[in-house]
Amino acid sequence: MTVIDTTTGGTTPNSKMRWVLGRWPTVLGVAIALLSVMHLTRGAEVAFVLTASGLVYLGAAALGKRSYAWPMFIGAFVLITISKFAVVDVDPSLPMLVAAAGFIVIGVVRGAINRGFTAQTLAMVAIGAATLVALNVNPNLDGYLIAGGLFAHAGWDVYHHRREIVVSRSLAEFCFVLDTLVAIEILIVIWSGSG
Repeated sequence: MTVIDTTTGGTTPNSKMRWVLGRWPTVLGVAIALLSVMHLTRGAEVAFVLTASGLVYLGAAALGKRSYAWPMFIGAFVLITISKFAVVDVDPSLPMLVAAAGFIVIGVVRGAINRGFTAQTLAMVAIGAATLVALNVNPNLDGYLIAGGLFAHAGWDVYHHRREIVVSRSLAEFCFVLDTLVAIEILIVIWSGSG
């Protein structure tokens, strides 16, 4: 949306800045996507993006608060960063899958067995299965699996953004941008013969 300055008949720098600041989740999604795909050679290298997407939604549903989505993302981001610099070569998806199992237990213990929690649990099971398969198959198939999962999760993001459920709208917007851009980059890598 562009704000028209009625005194000059054009847009003002302040109106453009307000628009950009209002779209901070999109800007952040673009930035994180760019960081995630640097030096990408195959889809499994960014399986953690798909796993983190599911984990954030599951964690917020298990704890029953949309406002917990951003702290969940920060936790996943820290876990990914630690895994990337760990002495032992462990894909960041694996500890996140363990955390997801923990959130399922927490949700059950809390009595959060409702439609939202159940849907997030089923989504996380599908994401976990896709991730585990992608980490153990040939480079092209792993890319298609992860890209397909990210595109599916981008649709999930739109649904949750419009309904304003499970996670905050800002997180859903951010996640949509991140998922979509990373999925597109995976396909570019595969189709260019790099993957």
